Amino acid sequence: MMARKGLRVLLLERDRFPRHHVGESLLPSSLPVLEELGVLPAVQAEGFLPKWGATMVWGRDRAPWSWYFSESNRRYPHSYQVWRPRFDQLLLENARANGVDVREGYRVTDVLFRGVRATGVAYTGPDGRPGAAGGPFVVDTSGQASLLAGRLDLRRWDSSFQNLAVYSYFTGAQRLPPPDENNIFIESYPSGWFWNIPLHTGWASVGVVVDSAAAQRGIRDRGAEGFFSDQISAAPHTREMLASAARTLGPFVARDWSYAAERFAGDGYVLAGDAACFVDPLFSSGVHLALTSGVLAAAYVVTSLRDPDLGRASASVYRELYYREYAHFRELARLFYHSNRTAESYFWEARRMVGDVESGSDREAFVRAVAGQPARGYERTVLGYGQPPGGFIQGLRQVEGMRVARRARLEGELSGEAIRRSVPRMSGGAALRRKPVVGEGEFQWGYVVTTPDRPEGIPCSDLVAVVVSMVDGKTSVGDILGRVAARVGEAQAEAVERSVVEALGIMYVDGVVEELESGQGG
Repeated sequence: MMARKGLRVLLLERDRFPRHHVGESLLPSSLPVLEELGVLPAVQAEGFLPKWGATMVWGRDRAPWSWYFSESNRRYPHSYQVWRPRFDQLLLENARANGVDVREGYRVTDVLFRGVRATGVAYTGPDGRPGAAGGPFVVDTSGQASLLAGRLDLRRWDSSFQNLAVYSYFTGAQRLPPPDENNIFIESYPSGWFWNIPLHTGWASVGVVVDSAAAQRGIRDRGAEGFFSDQISAAPHTREMLASAARTLGPFVARDWSYAAERFAGDGYVLAGDAACFVDPLFSSGVHLALTSGVLAAAYVVTSLRDPDLGRASASVYRELYYREYAHFRELARLFYHSNRTAESYFWEARRMVGDVESGSDREAFVRAVAGQPARGYERTVLGYGQPPGGFIQGLRQVEGMRVARRARLEGELSGEAIRRSVPRMSGGAALRRKPVVGEGEFQWGYVVTTPDRPEGIPCSDLVAVVVSMVDGKTSVGDILGRVAARVGEAQAEAVERSVVEALGIMYVDGVVEELESGQGG
């Protein structure tokens, strides 16, 4: 993304590709980014299995149940189960093809600073010799090693998730019955939960997420292989699926303590992917978060080098946008752990007790996110299988009920001339703000509508910003339409009126705008 904007980009990669990496199950929300990068055709041609959804043993009963991306994402009804060594190599080759100077086998050992500004990196080359490279910006994509966050003491650990993962690869694993044979399978059991991901190679990626302290004791006593086998024996569905399978690779042990950096960007540097934050892998969010932050970080760097003042203003916006994605999956995982009431054990009780998912602004924001069925897809569907806290369900129903009622009213009594006579006002806490927004591969000044549950703001066009600035609880929709029409001229008036009414309708349904009865006409 940076190279396409004309920047000279040096990428120092520690490993030589292809290299091993876990995290094979993609979300549909990653596909638009792959499409934007121009690498989606290569991914599609690789033969990776299409992933249509997930099958889970989680919630009120022990029978497997499934959900599908098509329930909430019509444009991208499936993603892929990828073999990460090849998938990641495709991304690296795509970077080369776009002009990036990619050097494999270079291990970055430190970030160089002049005062508080990052000016380059020190590294050890493939021949073992030390070296250095300078430049106006350093992008830290060092993953969970989180080089800059460690050096600057930015990383803050999340007490809600102190887990550990052990995983292996198998051949001959039993697949789920059609039509779910390509689904990821997730099974909760007393000590944690398993994943089972079928791959186009004929292998299956199988891993278990368990309490970190308990797992470390078990691994010390039984070794990683013995501990992993013990966990498989305790999970009946996973045990059956692996009854005739042979282990081909592993086991591997990966610490899974979630964290987020206190800040994601600074003078001459930016953190992206796991270097900035890492969340529990329950919903296969790792690649989505990495790709999302990669696009946003590239926009931030391009902006900072072209317009330093706008770049400084964009630093906090970069964190807001990336942290919003991270927080969505964090809250969903916390809620899902809290909701699993069938496995009574230390693991699940501990995760019900950590944090209060029934109160506070985080819960309010998450209720609205789930009620809105975002394109990440599936959240609302799966909640019905657990036992979420009563306060959450009540809030969810309230938000969804409000939206249904407002949509019905908009399509009924507020249609036609009635909407022109209505007098809108901004709901409590909603406001129009000018701030940096992401444009064509960089940040630019724009407008957002902020609300208590979306403090980072919802970007809006200049036209919508003009309309929102007129929503004052005194001016009717008809008067607003008249003022806007006068600005754009007669030729565009009709099309603009339709856009304005549609925008106000969306904001009304979402609760951003309230409507007041009034006899004023416009």
